[in-house]
This record gives sequence, C-alpha cells and structure tokens, in this order.
Amino acid sequence: MSVFQILMLAVTAFFAYKVYEHINTLEDPPEPTPSRDSLSSFDPEALMAKADDAVQEEDFKRAAALLQEAHAKAPDNTEILNKLGFVLAHNGDLKAAIETYAQSLRIDDNDDVTHNAIASLYRRTSEFEKARQHYERALEIDDTYEITYYNFANLLVQTGEKEKAVTMYEKALELKSDFNEAAEELQKLRE
Repeated sequence: MSVFQILMLAVTAFFAYKVYEHINTLEDPPEPTPSRDSLSSFDPEALMAKADDAVQEEDFKRAAALLQEAHAKAPDNTEILNKLGFVLAHNGDLKAAIETYAQSLRIDDNDDVTHNAIASLYRRTSEFEKARQHYERALEIDDTYEITYYNFANLLVQTGEKEKAVTMYEKALELKSDFNEAAEELQKLRE
C-alpha cells in the first residue's frame, strides 16, 4: 500500500468517524417517554443505543446486526441508515454502505453530511464523478462546513486538478484556521 493510499484510508476513516459523531449530536424534537414496560430490546431506539455501545467497544459486526434490526423496524429513519452506512463501511462492505447512504438520501436529500459520507466512499471505489456530484451537492446545502472543502480537495488532488484543490484547501482553512490536515495538504501542493 502506498503512502498516498494509507493517507487516503486514514482521512476516510477520520471523516467517517466525524460523520458518526455528527449523527450522534443531531437532536430530534422531544417525544413522549414511553413507560419502562413498553420498551423492549426490539425497539429501534433501544437497538440504536446498543449499536452505539457496540461501536464504542469497537464491535462493528455486532453494531451492524443491531442497526440492521433497527432498520427493519424503522425503515425510513435516516439516523439509523447513516449509522448503518458508517458501520458497513468500517466493516469493509463499501457497496452496501453506499447503497445504505443512497437510501438515506432518497428519504432526505438535504443532509450535507450524508452527501459527504457517500462521496468519500465513491472516492474510495474510484467513482470520481459520483463523488464530485455529492461533494458539490453538500456544498449547495452547507457551504460553511470545512470538512466538505477538505474532502473535495482530496478528490481533486486524486484526479489531478491541483489548482482547484488549492482553492478548496484554502477555503477549508478560511473556515477553520487551525485545520492542520488541510494546511499540510496545501503545503504539499505548493512545494
């Protein structure tokens, strides 16, 4: 494995973890709390909580099984789908992860983080045009998220569009001045 491939793998893993963290911070409107008797291990929320615990324990196979069960119970829940996509990608099943993120986007096409996640997977599978389309869509939704610029720049470097990549890294740094990874990549391009 080349240094560039190792770097790309590390960046993808970092981004996937950030997506997972972001998903965990999303807040839904408060719902009535069910009584203790009405909660079962088959409840999608309980299954998601167990999956979160499994991810913390780095038991990604168990997390995938729990999230798949939760998805069967709540097929239109994008939070479940996005977490499942993250876990499937971590387990190396990129095709299933891409399809899972695509399913989430069919439900809610206005989630820039999901567009970012699927774009990173398309980049890993060398489907560069699809990756580009999703990064562009993510920027349409939120043009203030420095990670999108950074990841898009990485794609542009990979496809030989170094001048455009410089602009993207600079924008990432404009949004977050202490974004060390972007600064390092920008420095490499300027050498």
